[in-house]
Amino acid sequence: MPYTVRARHLHGGHARRVDEPTAEAAAVAYLEDFGHDADQDEAVSLIVRDQDTGREQCFRVDLATGETEPCG
Repeated sequence: MPYTVRARHLHGGHARRVDEPTAEAAAVAYLEDFGHDADQDEAVSLIVRDQDTGREQCFRVDLATGETEPCG
């Protein structure tokens, strides 16, 4: 499925298109492509938008483990 993903603190112009089967997988793929340094932060919050439905979800991804959970 096509998703656009961006870091929560960035505006939409910084989004990247990612094709993954789930929104969670899209969040992890974005970070793998973007190459965040795990030493800088423990986790990153990402906004994932389903391009087919327009639904947006926020995920917090642990940079050390890749564990993904909804933003609180």
